[in-house]
Amino acid sequence: MKASTFVYPWDVVGDPGAPARIAALGVEQVTLAAAYHSTRALTPRHPRHRIVTAEHAAVLYPTDPAGDRWKGRALRPYAAGDWAPGDAYGEAAQALARAGLDVHTWVVLAHNSRLGAEHPDTSVVNAYGDRYPWAPCIAQPATRAYLVDLAAEAAVRPGAGGTELESLGWYGLQHLHAHDKTGGVGLGDAGQYLMALCFCPACRAGYRERGLDADALAAAVREALEPLWRGAPDDGNWTGVEKLLGEETAAATRAWRDERAHTLQESAVRAVRDAAPDGFQVLLHADPVTYHVGANPGVDPAHILSVADGVVVPCAGGPGLLAPFAGQGREGAVVAANLGIVSGMGGSPGTLTADMARARELGATEVRLYHAGLASDEDLAAVREALASR
Repeated sequence: MKASTFVYPWDVVGDPGAPARIAALGVEQVTLAAAYHSTRALTPRHPRHRIVTAEHAAVLYPTDPAGDRWKGRALRPYAAGDWAPGDAYGEAAQALARAGLDVHTWVVLAHNSRLGAEHPDTSVVNAYGDRYPWAPCIAQPATRAYLVDLAAEAAVRPGAGGTELESLGWYGLQHLHAHDKTGGVGLGDAGQYLMALCFCPACRAGYRERGLDADALAAAVREALEPLWRGAPDDGNWTGVEKLLGEETAAATRAWRDERAHTLQESAVRAVRDAAPDGFQVLLHADPVTYHVGANPGVDPAHILSVADGVVVPCAGGPGLLAPFAGQGREGAVVAANLGIVSGMGGSPGTLTADMARARELGATEVRLYHAGLASDEDLAAVREALASR
């Protein structure tokens, strides 16, 4: 069962011992960030620092040197600051490859707070008129073009054998922000879906195409959410959305959003393949429930496995999301279980052997380990033991 671990360039650059240490875990591959969102990250073993603050979403390599891809475009990638200067991705990738590791890119797409701050019209707008600057609306033509081109450029870095595309779909309210204070009212699946519905001009036009009046829909969403703000229980799942919004209206909103997500995913994968050498692997971080939003956006399992080479599936809450993908793709499709190995972030390296076995039973063909750069020495020792017993 092939294993890969996630790594940031700053885990490797400036730490000569990092590549060998990562290879000694027993992984065959690293999934190395090439385009990433803002973060504050621990580096517990680095000889020069312990904390890295990535102030905004950025690409971690120099953009197209000819300048043709982004010339004259308002929406374009941001260069990293001193947390990943120059070609930090390339430097780290070369060091990891010399240690015998297969390097794949890790590309975060529709999650970019700086883009929303500088270009607010690109953001998802909820039914109350609030913008989500971290969440580009994937229905907007200019945003879609930007995401497709970013996917192709960031994914196909020199020497990479494949890519994993994160946040290639809708983003919603769920987003850990600076000093986040949004947990005071518990929103389940239904409430989160309603708070993720976008009312930017592109989405308003899309609702009209499906027979919905956007103003009436926004009013209906606000009315449906009112009991939840007062503390009423959220019924959760799609039945809860239908109960709050009405079956026909709910179905029309979902049809619009599913179509926009599916066609964006198709376009991005096609663009990556057009830019990549033969044999380049394209995986998507994905959830098998199409109306779910976030870093692992909802997909239709049969559709996405007809488009991409496979999926990376979140298993922090258990391996249950794996089963819908099993047997859906063509022969050789990858279903990778994403397992947490950082104890301090809720991971369970001590149960990794059992977790991998259970994931395999439910259809996983590979595992992804989150995250070698963030984990303690004790966590990494447990990973080495588990992978040695495969």
